Amino acid sequence: MDPGNARQLGTGDHRPVVVGVDIGTTSTKAVAYDTRGRPLGTHSVGYPLDAPFPGRAEQDPDLIHAAVLETVRTVVSGLDRPVAGLSFSSALHSLIGLDADGEPLTPVVTWADSRAGRQAERLRAAVTGLALHQRTGTPLHPMAPLPKLVWYAEQNPDLHARVAHWVGIKDLILLRLCGDLVTDHSLASATGLLDIHRLAWDSQALDIAGITGGHLPRLVPTTTVLPGLTPEAARATGLPVDTPVVVGAGDGPLANLGLGAVRPGVLACSIGTSGALRVMVERPAVDPLGGVFCYALTEDRWVVGGAVNNGGIVLGWAGDALAPELTGTANGDPDGHPTTNGRPTEEELLALAARAPVGSGGLVMLPYLLSERAPHWSSLPRGAYVGLTHGHRREHLVRAALEGVCQQLALVLRSVQAAGNEIREVRASGGFARSPLWRQMLADVLGMPIRFPAGHEGSGFGAALLGMQALNLIESIDVAADLVEIAETVHPVPAAAATYASLLPLHEELYDALLPTFTALRRLAPDLPPEPQPSEPPM
Repeated sequence: MDPGNARQLGTGDHRPVVVGVDIGTTSTKAVAYDTRGRPLGTHSVGYPLDAPFPGRAEQDPDLIHAAVLETVRTVVSGLDRPVAGLSFSSALHSLIGLDADGEPLTPVVTWADSRAGRQAERLRAAVTGLALHQRTGTPLHPMAPLPKLVWYAEQNPDLHARVAHWVGIKDLILLRLCGDLVTDHSLASATGLLDIHRLAWDSQALDIAGITGGHLPRLVPTTTVLPGLTPEAARATGLPVDTPVVVGAGDGPLANLGLGAVRPGVLACSIGTSGALRVMVERPAVDPLGGVFCYALTEDRWVVGGAVNNGGIVLGWAGDALAPELTGTANGDPDGHPTTNGRPTEEELLALAARAPVGSGGLVMLPYLLSERAPHWSSLPRGAYVGLTHGHRREHLVRAALEGVCQQLALVLRSVQAAGNEIREVRASGGFARSPLWRQMLADVLGMPIRFPAGHEGSGFGAALLGMQALNLIESIDVAADLVEIAETVHPVPAAAATYASLLPLHEELYDALLPTFTALRRLAPDLPPEPQPSEPPM
């Protein structure tokens, strides 16, 4: 075990412990919590995101299964008390085809996979597209399993016909741990196949995908408790066979829970490699223009919001493309700041951006380096700088990139509000929260105070809390609002907020203005030299 990757904390009491297991895009993390929300041990294991062809973003399900076993085993081995149960979180939108014996016929096709772009655009443009989105809560975007299933039916019909069950990664893990093929309402609500108003598979969506309900796992609530582990899973995790396993939910809804954003009007914002805004509501709803998603947490708790593809990855791109010479030595740069992967540190890039004024001297960036999700839900857009003049320098370009990410989130906020949600509080988390510049920029762009919780484990904590409710160890997940400590509140600067508010309509208008150009670039792509591929697949 890597001592730098595991942590065991003594507590001096014997409150019940639930292990939250968060199956993420690049790693799985298990964290043990007591009923006061205190972490007692944590361990994570990473795995690659493969890009065998342009537009593909796949993973090996066996590596993820092994990571789940290792993280749970490591955490359990360091505890001084029994585990009351396991509870799971998982990345949304994954798709795996299984044979009749439950063995994978395909890799894990992740949310980042864009192979189904043309299928998604076709479904979205259809007369029934908006109604399907509003009925299923899932935008018609290549991230979602529905367009991916259409892609398989059109591009690999023999494989499509051989698949006995289409599942997500958490479904497969639970099958291997417990021997039961189920999927929870949360993950199902992000497939594009579930009627969120009836909590049943949508017949039109199934017809489009070329499958029946028999090809999908049994639907269960997120608080469903599976009776225990298989003997093999018990040996591999170090847990008793009768350990309760709570099915759990998707990482987005559980991130709200982990931030304590569980009450209506409290918006959760996260910016990591990508970004998202989500607010908890009591009934499913999608705005009239289809700008948001709506995913389940429990039968009476849903999240409405939108994810953006381009978060912290835009800052990484700016370092590679605009300031490569800022890279320090292997042991740190001349000032002693560490560097990673031969790239400039975040601190260096943010210091460069801070030299430019609010609004970047009239320079606007559309940060669509990996196309985009909310609120347009299209694989067509590409990044663009608009307003570039002879006077702009690198600091303006880097700052405009960061401002573009924040403005895109502001557009998502508009769609959340258009779905009938009054936002009275914002809580934020993610890697960007390390930067005072980025924290202040987000508050200025959104035009409202942002509260930053003290250290937490996000979706893993949310999974543990959901598990505690399912196991009757806490009265309700509402306790999350009181368990999450707020470390700092950042207020918008009025002058900066006014500048960003005046620029926001430009970001919205530029998408529509450039859409014909994006479409033409897609049409011309086969006749143009291939676009350069990133050195690492997007996450």
